[in-house]
Amino acid sequence: MTSHALPTLEGFRRDLAGQVGAFFNDASRGQQPIKPSDDALCPPGGVAWKVHADLAGMMVGGVAALLWQMLHPQALAGVWDHSDFRRNMHGRLRNTARFIAVTTYGAREEADAAIERVRRIHGFVTGQLPDGTPYDANDPRLLAFVHLAGSAMFLAGYRRFADPAMPLAERDAYWREVAIIGEKLGADPVPRSEAEAEALARDFLPELRPDERSRAVRDIILNAAPDRLRLFPVQRLLMRSATDLLPREVRRLHGLRGSGLAIPAVGAATFGLASTLRWALAPRKLEA
Repeated sequence: MTSHALPTLEGFRRDLAGQVGAFFNDASRGQQPIKPSDDALCPPGGVAWKVHADLAGMMVGGVAALLWQMLHPQALAGVWDHSDFRRNMHGRLRNTARFIAVTTYGAREEADAAIERVRRIHGFVTGQLPDGTPYDANDPRLLAFVHLAGSAMFLAGYRRFADPAMPLAERDAYWREVAIIGEKLGADPVPRSEAEAEALARDFLPELRPDERSRAVRDIILNAAPDRLRLFPVQRLLMRSATDLLPREVRRLHGLRGSGLAIPAVGAATFGLASTLRWALAPRKLEA
């Protein structure tokens, strides 16, 4: 029985790993996984490398970050007016994940080129809010908010699903390590500790507001049909987990409720998914 079970288990692992790889690397564009470099922007083997390598935390954190960012009128306007997000949510998430991978693990030259591409694209992302207020995607304060929300949710996802006891010193180190990405993008101010990040989040809170467009984007994010990860009915679980990961005030502005008594169950289910993904993606030694 064992001789038949093991190949089936290994086949499942490889299938799942292939599905994940296909989701995050667009074969139609010739994309391959990013090779870690000793000359990366973030310190090789540092806290950012560890946080950004945890797939479940990054998936849940990425969705939560997008929900948070869409409450800022200028960030929302840039997406609403200049992207195909409403038709291709998974493509945007894939592009964001790849940017994070390149700027975390890729060679400095490769990371700088990716950042320059983003800044060049941002140069065309300008316009006016419905009330006539101008916006510019390269505005340093707007970039600071986008950097803050993304980094905060990636770190929160890692803490919830990989290391709940992560010490403050490591959390502060994470903010220091990813600061260079925000600075090179043109963000200002850029937090370098958890305390600075929390203070900046409080400072931005009065600028956030829900409206008809933010509600439309919220519903697109939370109700999008699964893309390529079809082996599991995981998307609803990830969306529920992302909602629970959001800061309470952000969740309230979106008109969303936490899972309440179901939070432990949702967390346990996502933790189980996280463990499965780590197992599937872990390197395997070839048997003699």
